[in-house]
Amino acid sequence: MAQTGKRDDPYHQFNFLVEIDGVARAGFTECSGLTTDTDAVDYREGTDPTLNVRKLPGLRKYTNIVLKRGYTRDKSLWDWRKQIINGVTIRRSADIILLDEERNEVLRWRIREAWLSKWDSGPFNAKTSDVLIETIELVHEGLELVT
Repeated sequence: MAQTGKRDDPYHQFNFLVEIDGVARAGFTECSGLTTDTDAVDYREGTDPTLNVRKLPGLRKYTNIVLKRGYTRDKSLWDWRKQIINGVTIRRSADIILLDEERNEVLRWRIREAWLSKWDSGPFNAKTSDVLIETIELVHEGLELVT
């Protein structure tokens, strides 16, 4: 018997937005590092060597978020990095928002206590016509899927 209804197609990976402190930062072409990890800790109860080792959850870890965009005159990311270089670590929240084909929000990942640990202006190459890419790396203390 054929089922009728709406298809549940996967979302495209190119359709996303990045907000830092609630402000959309247009033009990011790539986002990676939305990863959480928990160490497994071995634990043996009692002194009986025949007992199996239990696996307990240990430290939670979050991978750095890497964002890439075409370089523009917007210096806000460089200014944020410059403050950190000068010893003033400004922590911000950031959201990575996945959109559907109609540009409606379908998923939102929230990053908390983020600071910009790396800024890269990309290589210059006079033999190509590629866009200059600005790459930033955000260290953070938490990632959650909120939508």
